[in-house]
Amino acid sequence: MSIDPQKKMDLLVSLCKRRGFIYPGSEIYGGFANSWDYGPYGSQLKKNIRDAWWKRFVECRPDVVGVETPIIMNPKVWEASGHLATFTDPLVDCKRCKKRFRADHVAEAAGREAGSTDLTGLVCPECKGEFTEVRNFNLMLKTYIGVTEDATSVAYLRPETAGGMFVAWKNIRDSLHRRLPIGVAQIGKAFRNEITTGNFIFRTREFDQMEIEYFVKPDQGAAAFERWLADMKSWCEDVLKLKPEHLVYHEIADEDRAFYSTRTIDIEYHYPFGVKELYGLANRTDYDLSRHQDASKEDLRFLDPETNERYIPHVIEPTWGLDRTVLVTLLEHLDIDEAESATGDAEPRMVLRFPPALAPVKAAILPLQKKGGLPEVATALAETLRSHGLATEYDESASIGKRYRRQDEIGTPWCITVDMESLTDQAATIRDRDTMAQERVAIAEIPAWIEAKLRK
Repeated sequence: MSIDPQKKMDLLVSLCKRRGFIYPGSEIYGGFANSWDYGPYGSQLKKNIRDAWWKRFVECRPDVVGVETPIIMNPKVWEASGHLATFTDPLVDCKRCKKRFRADHVAEAAGREAGSTDLTGLVCPECKGEFTEVRNFNLMLKTYIGVTEDATSVAYLRPETAGGMFVAWKNIRDSLHRRLPIGVAQIGKAFRNEITTGNFIFRTREFDQMEIEYFVKPDQGAAAFERWLADMKSWCEDVLKLKPEHLVYHEIADEDRAFYSTRTIDIEYHYPFGVKELYGLANRTDYDLSRHQDASKEDLRFLDPETNERYIPHVIEPTWGLDRTVLVTLLEHLDIDEAESATGDAEPRMVLRFPPALAPVKAAILPLQKKGGLPEVATALAETLRSHGLATEYDESASIGKRYRRQDEIGTPWCITVDMESLTDQAATIRDRDTMAQERVAIAEIPAWIEAKLRK
């Protein structure tokens, strides 16, 4: 069923809180500036996405290895990378209501060219007040290390995971003794003191990145870029099951691209609030390693065993935002259709049609009655499924129809009903979330049945 975009966003935020996916952070104290708690189902969905990404791009590839680097690093890292000097957003304040805005967002909302910070003739969207002059605002979140808070103890929470991978390159190179290409992957927290947050978990100050720095020979960057673009498309369409028409592959023009990048593509998604960035892919050339080599005085070149030549590798950087992946997975698969009620009438059904491998719960075990030996059979089946590593819920409360609806709303692919007939035929009825079709399967065969479905 088609859902109005704004209504869909409202329905999703409400569903996420009601069913335990995502809650407002620090809510009992009135909340805190766009921070969010991932609840029982949200944290499992996020973990399933994270695990699927790691398996696909690290464990199943011979050319990618994983690392885990610190959130707080030597401040010289961010000085060398240019973050302390240039990692800024254009900021304006309203002189009347004192609210802060990103100047480029205000200009874009007024219909001006993307990236423009010309606010001539524009007023505050909240109170129609006059703006201050545009000034640059550094996004780095500052902290202090040690017992005193002075200039000598200043440190920063990392604004990206990439910095740690570049700094670790020398050790990775020396310990692996591999030929290029070498990909280095990391999943972790990043922090940005964003001026404008909002649209649920789309833009927050604390977020998770899944990122790869792919080190290649200088003349192989263009080909590697194309391969990663294909891999990212496959991730979107084959793993997340996003419809191709919901995605935009935005080639960044020369004049808008970072000076060191030879090619950048933003993978954008049709969110209810507009077409915005989901992922990014960039050819960063040798910029980062060159900067760190100059600043650290360490030799970060690679010795090519084929030519005996030393050179600084070029880097292709595919970046995935984990929180935005959670958001688009929820948005893409939220649907409303109709199902039969207990009286036989059609009633609206809200359902999350997650790809089964990503669903927080794989199966729900529902005894038709709370007596007659059915709970014992159902409980044993639930324990068997859990022993196979399948996230399983047991639910014996309310009518079977209401239990189906609860599982539909959290995206459970299969509901398994144990009835009186199960006591004699040793089988149960499996209901498919998407088609609502039912199939009788021998209880002993149900774990293998589900595992086979998950492999498809």
